[in-house]
Amino acid sequence: MRIDLHTHSTASDGTDTPAELVANAAAAGLDVVALTDHDTVGGHKQAIDALPDGLTLVTGAELSCRVDGVGMHLLAYLFDPADAELERARELVRDDRVPRAREMVRKLRALDVPITWEQVARIAGDGSVGRPHVAAALVELGVVPTVSDAFTSDWLGNGGRAYAEKHEFDPFEAVRLVKAAGGVTVFAHPAAVKRGAVVPESTIAALADAGLDGVEVDHMDHDEPTRARLRGLARELGLLTTGSSDYHGTRKFVELGACTTDPEIYGEITRRATGAFPVPGAGGAGPR
Repeated sequence: MRIDLHTHSTASDGTDTPAELVANAAAAGLDVVALTDHDTVGGHKQAIDALPDGLTLVTGAELSCRVDGVGMHLLAYLFDPADAELERARELVRDDRVPRAREMVRKLRALDVPITWEQVARIAGDGSVGRPHVAAALVELGVVPTVSDAFTSDWLGNGGRAYAEKHEFDPFEAVRLVKAAGGVTVFAHPAAVKRGAVVPESTIAALADAGLDGVEVDHMDHDEPTRARLRGLARELGLLTTGSSDYHGTRKFVELGACTTDPEIYGEITRRATGAFPVPGAGGAGPR
């Protein structure tokens, strides 16, 4: 089995619609794909409706968190999407995205970058606006060559010249909420130092004590020594280890299935989940 547990669609900051994403996942030879858009489950219905035969969908979301001033992301799988407490918390994060993006545009214009809010809104479309949309605007303007190059201290990286804070989950509260909604939690790309400061291992240990299920080890932003270190830490803490592409369509240079999760780990995730269950493909209508 080929299992990719971290992808994004146009419901947040990917470039594939949810229907296109599941079609592309099947074409890439995946057996299981998780749709984990930022702080939203808005793409799940379209993905399920278009799910092709032979592909199983894991519903989820990537939650924006912050602890001790450091940003981190928590992958939440197979939680009950109707859970009121978790939905209210996600709504608070989503509601702050537009003011934050506008503030980044203001800061960039103060740096003589000819960006406009209308440009960012056009790029975001119906998705949940975020930094990658501002970064894509910088690419359009020729300010940086790629979206990844915008995530530095010169531009939109944590603490960068055009960075702006937003409301985010406390990760300990996020773990509690997801678990209460029957879901499973995995710390996304925990050692992605290229993105800025990362949380210390002591925080990962504390999150494990609070109920964190796993850490994403095999990821494009982790080199081999980092992966080995994270695997050792996961063994010490009794955490599951996952792998995934963090696919964003054409917004990032990574293919679906670039990194994958061991089927036994996937099986354990599904066993732990009680809020929702993987959806087997039944021959969807295809992209639309």
